Amino acid sequence: MAITSSPNKKQLLVMKTKAMRSGAWFRVLKRIDRALLDLTIKVIDNVRSAKLAKSVTEILGKLENAIKDPSSRFYEVGMPLAQKISIMCQKLGNLSASGWAYDSSFIKFLGVLQVNADKTFTL
Repeated sequence: MAITSSPNKKQLLVMKTKAMRSGAWFRVLKRIDRALLDLTIKVIDNVRSAKLAKSVTEILGKLENAIKDPSSRFYEVGMPLAQKISIMCQKLGNLSASGWAYDSSFIKFLGVLQVNADKTFTL
């Protein structure tokens, strides 16, 4: 569901329903983003403010990406880790580590590890 113009109440409700069903509503959005969408749905029929439209469209983009590709969370978390590890290993002399920052399997592996890490056990 691509939003090309200012979103209306019906589009927001449809996207919220899809996000709730897929679990992306709480997993992807911060509390302030959820509050903004909820208030927009309750108060406005059509978004006319350019600033509000921009904010709502960005939030809807996050939801669309999360619904379309549920594993995108792993890439979001794994990418910075892969870059840091790549830089550290290059500094230690491993020249082949430069490609690790762009290796999708390595990025997903690190993301899965981080997302599934037990938060109560830390070294």
